[in-house]
Amino acid sequence: MSSSAAVQQHRHHSGGGSGIVPLAALIKEEARTERRANTGSRICVREEDVGRGEVGEAVTRRPLLRYGCAAQSKKGEDFFLLKTDCARPSTSSASSSTYSHAPTFAVFAVLDGHNGIAAAIYTRDNLLNHVLSAMPQGLLRDEWLHALPRALVAGFVKTDKEFQTKGQASGTTATFVIIDGWTITVASVGDSRCILDSEGGAVSLLTVDHRLEENVEERERVTASGGEVGRLSVVGGAEIGPLRCWPGGLCLSRSIGDIDVGEFIVPVPYVKQVKLSNTGGRLIIASDGIWDALSSEAAAKCCRGLPAELAAKQVVKEALRIRGLKDDTTCVIVDVIPPDQTIRPPSPPKKMNKLKSLIFRRKVKDPSNKLTKQLSAVGMVEEIFEEGSAMLSERLGNDSSGGRISASLFTCAICQVDLEPTEGISVDACSLFSSSSKAWEGPFLCCDCRDKKDAMEGKRPSGVKVL
Repeated sequence: MSSSAAVQQHRHHSGGGSGIVPLAALIKEEARTERRANTGSRICVREEDVGRGEVGEAVTRRPLLRYGCAAQSKKGEDFFLLKTDCARPSTSSASSSTYSHAPTFAVFAVLDGHNGIAAAIYTRDNLLNHVLSAMPQGLLRDEWLHALPRALVAGFVKTDKEFQTKGQASGTTATFVIIDGWTITVASVGDSRCILDSEGGAVSLLTVDHRLEENVEERERVTASGGEVGRLSVVGGAEIGPLRCWPGGLCLSRSIGDIDVGEFIVPVPYVKQVKLSNTGGRLIIASDGIWDALSSEAAAKCCRGLPAELAAKQVVKEALRIRGLKDDTTCVIVDVIPPDQTIRPPSPPKKMNKLKSLIFRRKVKDPSNKLTKQLSAVGMVEEIFEEGSAMLSERLGNDSSGGRISASLFTCAICQVDLEPTEGISVDACSLFSSSSKAWEGPFLCCDCRDKKDAMEGKRPSGVKVL
């Protein structure tokens, strides 16, 4: 059925005499037609996303999302998550009456497990719920996006804490991407990576690799917290392989799980939040099986002009051509497309390095600034937030901006358990018994989460028994 035929069918069934078809219906029918024509790709478009806004927000047209995934397995420890209709919590009574459906967002993730699959599966199944449980209630969309980086930190740490109680030695990387309209928020631990291929051909990293071999800051943090960094020693005293953290021998400085290594291997994610212009862009989310073979620029270039699912297959194919199947290799591609298009046009090649600095403009690091500042030029990517500190006191922030208050007055910022006023320990407190601790200042932690924070920062022995 052609697009015009689909529209005529819509008119016939709607029973309207004016012959006027809503724009949302046109886009929806066009998307359905495109989906039939190219069943290899998947498109996510919702009628309620177009031309509507919440109370207090500008009415904007949300982008379409087209996505695809490809993988080749060596050890069977890579996993991914694709969710395009996650319900954002109701914002307010006024805005709830505006929507016939709850506002939604999309989540895409790649998880590269090691020493087994348990941590990757647990993270895939629980991380999103833990992030949402850390979000205050009753927020408008801009406030929700403002609170998201902090909630991601809490969700990652809670996922790690709960998985470690299971006593399994498995661990996993996690690259977790939330797309809400034109705003993209990425949280990551480990060496899975997410890149943005913007219109114009500029390729930008939205993650930081937490490999001890390549990240000097992380090496310094691990050793300062009590870990030892070195290569594997073999008979004769020779050292081989990448830098690893001991005990445990993990070559990553951040992960989820890994109970058999010291707690200086932390689950605190690097978080970056950007807002795309209305020209859209392409996200490539992949495990290290891709990045050990391809640079970010090479991965973006090799799949330009292809629809998302074919592009994901092409990236995997190119990685295998260069390096062979030496590790699990997983790639998720998400195209963020303007609502008046159903196919993302290919990006022209990047002409000069300085083009990147013109297209990808750094805005602010401070998350307290408003998220609604308009872009000053078409084609710009606005950086809203970036933080990679492993210190929870820096990442969870001060609770003075209206954090969630429970019926018991206090709530643990990580595990969300209710606390009595005498139980809460400020995340900024220097020590459980320090006279300089400001116990009345939030956010607060329960005793278990405070113990984990102290161990992660090297303030006490982790007490982890090395297997």
